[in-house]
Amino acid sequence: MSQIKNATQEPFVFILTGIPGFESYHRWISIPFCCFYTISIIGNSIILTVIRTEPSLHQPMYLFLSMLALTDLGLTLTTLPTVMQILWFNAREISFEACFVQVFFIHTFSFMESTVLLAMSFDRYVAICRPLRYASILTNEVIGKIGVAIICRCVLAVLPSLFLLKRLPFCRSHLLSHSYCLHQDMIRLVCADIRVNSWYGFSLVLLIIVMDPLLIVLSYAIILRSVLSIASMIERLRAFNNCLSHILAVLVLYVPMIGVSMSHRFAKHTSPLVHVIMANIYLLAPPVMNPIIYSVKTKQIRQGIVHLLSQRNMHLR
Repeated sequence: MSQIKNATQEPFVFILTGIPGFESYHRWISIPFCCFYTISIIGNSIILTVIRTEPSLHQPMYLFLSMLALTDLGLTLTTLPTVMQILWFNAREISFEACFVQVFFIHTFSFMESTVLLAMSFDRYVAICRPLRYASILTNEVIGKIGVAIICRCVLAVLPSLFLLKRLPFCRSHLLSHSYCLHQDMIRLVCADIRVNSWYGFSLVLLIIVMDPLLIVLSYAIILRSVLSIASMIERLRAFNNCLSHILAVLVLYVPMIGVSMSHRFAKHTSPLVHVIMANIYLLAPPVMNPIIYSVKTKQIRQGIVHLLSQRNMHLR
């Protein structure tokens, strides 16, 4: 057995991985990644600016949307530094402390993405099934408390897994499988009993990754039953259209998530390139697609963007 190195006793670095087999093309591969990150940063920043500057958008639905945009922006800024430094400079080393910080933010923002979508499904349920009580149920105070609860839930869920991992020795190769640090990637390098970590990780999967989509499906089952009871077809279509953006955002998050899980479970012996591509899609798709979805499908956001751009053009003149 190789000499055990414990991160709390002797500092060391992890080695990140770019796109396996395409190292010589990293400069070219960086172009689409730059485009994706730019779209994510600009798109989510515009969503936040529009909601902040338009008084008519200071409503529960758009306040939850601003939470989603903040989460997407945080996830983008967390992965961008290591991904681009590998593609541009082939700088693959990352310190133990920096790796742990990145793990914390990646998993926290990923869980927040799921939890915010769950909160948005509750918003849609109240708007469609309890329209007369919508304003009295989802007050600004209640939305603020939901936001604090989302942060506490996700932070408190991630922190114990990091403390459990930090106490373990790393005695194998320090080569990670991705361009960023993931908990499931780091723990396979541990040379000790990881049963506690595995059980805690399994409980997190049940608590967030499984429970959130089930509750979202349940809320939409109730919404569907309520919508089908509406006599007017126009009103039905209007109700479905109000939910369409959120449904697409849910699919953008959970379809890649299921794909990553399936590839790790049933395609362990496939090319590492498959796992790298799936992981990048999982982390990049929601931040890139969500602002596009809400800009295209939500009339109020489109009008807000047009108004914001027209104001800037007037200032430039």
